[in-house]
Amino acid sequence: MTTITIGEQEYKDFCRFLEAQCGIVLGDSKQYLVRSRLSPLVAKFKQNSMSDLLRDVISGRNRELRIAAVDAMTTNETLWFRDTYPYTVLADMLLPELAANKRPIKIWSSASSSGQEPYSMAMTVLETQQRKPGLLPSVSITATDISPSMLDICKSGVYDNLALGRGLSPERRRAFFQDVGEGKMKINDAAKRLVSFRPQNLTESYALLGKFDIIFCRNVLIYFSPEMKSKVLNQMANSLNPGGYLLLGASESLTGLTDRFEMVRCNPGIIYKLK
Repeated sequence: MTTITIGEQEYKDFCRFLEAQCGIVLGDSKQYLVRSRLSPLVAKFKQNSMSDLLRDVISGRNRELRIAAVDAMTTNETLWFRDTYPYTVLADMLLPELAANKRPIKIWSSASSSGQEPYSMAMTVLETQQRKPGLLPSVSITATDISPSMLDICKSGVYDNLALGRGLSPERRRAFFQDVGEGKMKINDAAKRLVSFRPQNLTESYALLGKFDIIFCRNVLIYFSPEMKSKVLNQMANSLNPGGYLLLGASESLTGLTDRFEMVRCNPGIIYKLK
């Protein structure tokens, strides 16, 4: 019988490994999360126990297993148009302001998960173009994630009814998706063309991504240590064009982490502008 319990030292070792790999800090009482995320891999990779699996993951003896474990631990559910206000600010403030520069607008969704955030951006851009024809120059969205399985979903642009029901209005579903059968729908070509996807670990350098006018780094920093938060935020400051904007999650703040940004109060919400 396969054992899925996790010893205290094994858990600590795995926590250190995970933080070193991708910056995620689990804390002292998340054994249940590790068990729930990794237990399917015990059978899939024919491990005798969770202990054996964790040892193989940490040692790197099985590269495929290591990738699958990090993938499982970094996969998070998300919503369409999460918190609403970032997309209102994008449409009503940021896009018009940046359009006045008469140059291409570049947006980065830094932790795209299964694609809801970058495709919500794309829908916002298309709606703005429909409302204000001729306002926007070309707009491109780069979406990155550490998870290979999430990037596969992103690239397919196909979602089931359960995923589509999480924050997507019936009007937008009709406007931007097409039925592909079996209870699934696919994002339309107009939205898909705006977004390009690529793998990226936020704890590593992303200088090769180029410069952006807007960065969404929402509900990501909460998983990092203070030191890693500072590193990521300063790297993102380096990735912004002059006068660029950073949008964080509703419960996230820059306090004590970096002095590279100034707070901008919107109605509603708070965003940050590069100094």
